[in-house]
Order: sequence, then C-alpha cells, then structure tokens
Amino acid sequence: MAKPAPPTIEDFDDKPLAGWRLRLYTIIFEADTRAGRLFDKALIVLILVSIAVVMADSVQSIHASHGRAFAVVEWIFTLLFTAEYLARLACVRKPLQYATSFFGIIDLIAVLPTYLALFFPELHALIDVRVLRLLRVFRIFKLAAYVAEYQSLGRALAASGRKILVFLSAVVMMVLVMGTVMYVVEGPSNGFTSIPTSVYWAISTVTTVGFGDITPKTDLGRLISSFMMLLGWGILAVPTGIVTAEMAAERRMQRLPMPTTRTCHECLTEGHLPEADFCYHCGAELPAYQHQAPKETKDVKDAKDAPSQAS
Repeated sequence: MAKPAPPTIEDFDDKPLAGWRLRLYTIIFEADTRAGRLFDKALIVLILVSIAVVMADSVQSIHASHGRAFAVVEWIFTLLFTAEYLARLACVRKPLQYATSFFGIIDLIAVLPTYLALFFPELHALIDVRVLRLLRVFRIFKLAAYVAEYQSLGRALAASGRKILVFLSAVVMMVLVMGTVMYVVEGPSNGFTSIPTSVYWAISTVTTVGFGDITPKTDLGRLISSFMMLLGWGILAVPTGIVTAEMAAERRMQRLPMPTTRTCHECLTEGHLPEADFCYHCGAELPAYQHQAPKETKDVKDAKDAPSQAS
C-alpha cells in the first residue's frame, strides 16, 4: 500500500482554522461573542485616545511642556497597534490578502510612521499621517447592531449611484453655462477675468459657500446670482432625497433576516446569516457559528418560571 504524501503548505492553508487561531480570529474579526464585542470597543477607545494625543501634540504650547510624555504615550499606542496587526496576520488564513486589503493597509499606516520617524529622522513630518488611524473606527460597523443598517445604506447608495451621477452631470453643465454667462455679463473689470474664474464663482455660489472674493456689480449679474443662490438650496437636497427614497423603497419591498458579523476565512467577507454554511461571496465553507446568547431579563425569567410554579 502506497504511503500517503506528506501534507504541503497548500493543504494546510485549505484546512479550516482551528485551535487558538480560530479563537483569536473570532475575537478579533467578529463581534458576536462577549470577548469580540469587548475587543472592538476597547480598540475604538484606543484609537480615539491616540488621535487625541496626536492632535494635542500638534499644538506648540502643549508640545513644549508635555512633548516627552506624548512621545512615551505614542510609543505605547504604537506597540499595542503593532501587536494587534501581527495578531490579525497570524490568525487569518491568507495573511497577504489581509495585508493588501483596505483595513490591512490602514492598520499598517497606523504604526508605520512612528517606526519611520525613529529610523529616518528626516521623515518625521510623515508622523502626522497617524491621524489616519481614525479610519479604523469604521470597524465599529462590525458590531451586530450596525451590520444591517450598514448593509442597507450600502445597497441604497449603490442603487442611487446612476441617478446621482446624472444629477451631478446636470449640475456641472449648469455651472459651466452660468459661469460663461457671468463672464459675458460682468467682464474682467468686475473680477470675472476668465471663464474658469467665473465657473469657480458659480460653483461657490451654487453650493451656498459664497467666499465673497468675487461679487457681481451689475444689476443683471446680481439677478443671476440671486437665482443661483436659491437654486443651490434645492441642489443640496436632491442627492439626499434620492438616497432616502431608495432606502425607503428597500424597506417596503423586502424584510431581510438580521445578518451577523460572521467572516469568511477565505475572502474576509462579513455579514453572513447564522444558518449559512458557505460564503455568499466566494463559496468557501464557513466555520461553525460562534456566538453568545443575550442575557435573559428578569421579566423573561419570571415568565418562564410561572408555569412550573403554577403546577
């Protein structure tokens, strides 16, 4: 009988995660257990505090008196985020895929500037890139309470994309036409020195910004600008109305079951249903759903105990 071939690295990668890697993965990447929820909340607190330190350190008067303390605190945050980044790479099945994903790159940017400033002092200006850590707060959408709303908003934006694009195209054509008209009406003597400058004025007027660096002087120019100011209020409301209508239509037409934060180990796609066996994105087999049932309230316990007490 032929001796079976020894397992290869590819065979190991195809096996489902188990042991400490699976437990660590459930805590770090999912939020359906108490440990996972606590990890996400602690991570968000660390991110917000680290951003506050970066902002405070940028104030010269505060930096002059507390610069050394800020440096120590920053290194503590950097080491914590480094350990978290390495833990994520250790528990995923395909580390390279995670490292090149959006959040993988953000995780790397969260720690890289501090190390670059240490080994290359001339790159110290890049240390302010640490404020991009704030993007990691979007991991809060993994919490079960936000998954359904997050996906609903994403579907509404995707369904509204073409309508918003058509609307923005009409707005661009309008500001080009109105900018050209204002260039003809006002002319260089009133500050409208070119068509691009006039288009810049039209954009700032339609968006109700109104910097005031260029203002019409003629009666006809003021009439046109007044019309554009009133039109700007409606322009700001249209994209919001389109997205709101799509969200309302989706809620009326379908009632989707509540997804969870279950994550595929192959493609890192989130939002699978509790009873799902395979990933809806890549088709890979999902590990067993791990979650923690919510605690029963006192009223629920009393209702369950009532029949037994009556008998």
